[in-house]
Amino acid sequence: MAIEERLRGVFVESLQLDEGAAVENLKYRDIEAWDSVGHMALVAAIEDEFDVQFDTDQVIDMSSFKVAVDMLRGMLDG
Repeated sequence: MAIEERLRGVFVESLQLDEGAAVENLKYRDIEAWDSVGHMALVAAIEDEFDVQFDTDQVIDMSSFKVAVDMLRGMLDG
């Protein structure tokens, strides 16, 4: 399964979105569930799903679904 598909599932589950929700253009604070607490839960869920560990700067910089995809590609491909 592609990174985007797996990550989409994490976003949907972690932020309690409808299965058909468009997450590809989602940005931090676009929705009520993605506040600071939701962000930390999302980061933890991504780390668990992909068996990675984000550093502090990456956690702070993860401002959208697209940024998260790019970060994961860099971590998993390199």
